[in-house]
Amino acid sequence: MENELHIDLTVSAPASSDEEQDRMTRQLLRELKTFDLESVQLKSKGVAPVGTKGVEAVTIGTIAVSVLPAVFPKLVEFLQAWSLQGRGRTIKFKGRIAGQNVDFEGSFDEMQKLVAMLEKQQKKGKKK
Repeated sequence: MENELHIDLTVSAPASSDEEQDRMTRQLLRELKTFDLESVQLKSKGVAPVGTKGVEAVTIGTIAVSVLPAVFPKLVEFLQAWSLQGRGRTIKFKGRIAGQNVDFEGSFDEMQKLVAMLEKQQKKGKKK
């Protein structure tokens, strides 16, 4: 669908190992699969190296999400609640939102301000 938002979410926590980060990411992925999203999957970085068991190599800590604009604010609220469940969890957003490239890492208060600004711009764009 052309009005979907395509976003990469990168999960991290201070002093977490790759294994812990992968576990957190897969936990979030399971929870996001119950959410009303167009698609959600681990971010792939191509074919797995020869000799490994996997078919595709994944980017540790990153989830690719496609979501309709109307659902995006609820997704942000969900991610905020999820990040507060673990000490020091952060989520970085990267993608295209309301026709603009967004690369965001910060507090969820700042993210909510960004979402509000982007929604406002999107509404202005629809009136034209």
